[in-house]
Amino acid sequence: MNTAKQTFYSGLNKQCMAIIDGEYDWIANLANISALLFNAMDDVNWAGFYVYKDRQLVLGPFQGQVACIRIDLGKGVCGTAAQAQKSLLVDDVHAFDGHIACDAASNSEVVIPIIVDGNLLAVLDIDSPSLARFDEDDLAGLETIVATLCTHYQQNSQHAGLCS
Repeated sequence: MNTAKQTFYSGLNKQCMAIIDGEYDWIANLANISALLFNAMDDVNWAGFYVYKDRQLVLGPFQGQVACIRIDLGKGVCGTAAQAQKSLLVDDVHAFDGHIACDAASNSEVVIPIIVDGNLLAVLDIDSPSLARFDEDDLAGLETIVATLCTHYQQNSQHAGLCS
């Protein structure tokens, strides 16, 4: 990983840990993490979460322009990542088959599923107005932040049973 990006994402992950430490409300934590990412990352126009509910992704906490409210699994970048339970890095969303244009200004996107105990909880979605804004270093750094969220979620006994 690029040393500058490694330092950047390590710092973001430390901020994430500090923000969620002692707070167990899932939505409150997602809201603060979306604000952290949106304000810390350069050249992004949307950062947030879609929460898995009723067999679809439903808009959760975010920062940026108005967004699509519901996304079916397998549809668009978010739905495809959620269905495959695999992170997606898309250099040009307009070339992505089935792309859902919630904001026409978005040109590239990174989506990371949040999976705990094999169960899909949500996806982290970050968009940029620039083509190819995100690279493998960004993906790895953001996956670390998602892993921190997952670990915190798993350790919270109040959420026991929500994923089973």
